[in-house]
Amino acid sequence: MSGETSVEACANCGKEPSDAGVKLKICTACRLVKYCSVDCQRAHRKQHKNACKRRASELKDELLYGQGLEQHEGHRCPICTLPIPTPLSEHSGLTMCCLKRICEGCNFSVQKRGMFDCAFCRTPMPEDDALRLAMLQKRVNARDPEATFFLGSQYFYGRNGVEKDVKRATELLTQAAEHGSIDAHFELGNRFYNEEGVQDETKAVRHWEKAAMQGHAEARFKLGCLEGAKRNFPRAIRHCLISAKMGNDSSLEMMKRFFQEGFATKQQYAEALEGYQGSLQEMKSPERDEARAALRLIPADQR
Repeated sequence: MSGETSVEACANCGKEPSDAGVKLKICTACRLVKYCSVDCQRAHRKQHKNACKRRASELKDELLYGQGLEQHEGHRCPICTLPIPTPLSEHSGLTMCCLKRICEGCNFSVQKRGMFDCAFCRTPMPEDDALRLAMLQKRVNARDPEATFFLGSQYFYGRNGVEKDVKRATELLTQAAEHGSIDAHFELGNRFYNEEGVQDETKAVRHWEKAAMQGHAEARFKLGCLEGAKRNFPRAIRHCLISAKMGNDSSLEMMKRFFQEGFATKQQYAEALEGYQGSLQEMKSPERDEARAALRLIPADQR
């Protein structure tokens, strides 16, 4: 479907743009029909409502499942340029100076050479919380979305010398999301769906969808879980298939369960597995392997 009606006439009264002074405007919700006036649109609403809702839902799904099929550029290490495995928090770290997400392999590589400054911009790391916060606040004041996201997460968990303040955390995460941080959208989805704060599934889904459509694999997995819990298995499978192809372990496990329980086909599971394995190969590097091997030697309570 082209997205516009092929009939160049008002859906209610039949007037055409060739008539004197007639200008047609398309229904922005479904893009199926056109009207010559607001009055005609209102008069036709009852007749058009069901078809409009159905097509609007189809258009939304086309965007939801057609965008964000590859990992977001911000989830690639800026040094080695490889995609970072999920969960991002376990395989990378955000620096307070330039707010770049550096993978564990590149961080380990420079530290092994005795350099403990920022692996990307070489800025010395501040020695105390006050200096770190001042550095971070400077970027927040400049409306840096990742800095605002990071400060919001510090308020939520009460880290780096910041007292826990869920309300302030939500305000900062909302600002970061408005400025374009997909990680902020993901965290807001988590906040609205569970843990602390007001539970609001509608808002949670909206934030996860915005993150997923920009390539956030973990947000896509959350949507798959939610659809699966509602027994909307075809939709859940579509989400998890996309996320598994981006290397998300949990999504692959979910696809395996769907296959074992008869909700997903053998072909769908094979597609998820093949995409997952290909994604893992793309994420591998000798430096990352070495970093993980070294981490395993450190007691869990000292990491």
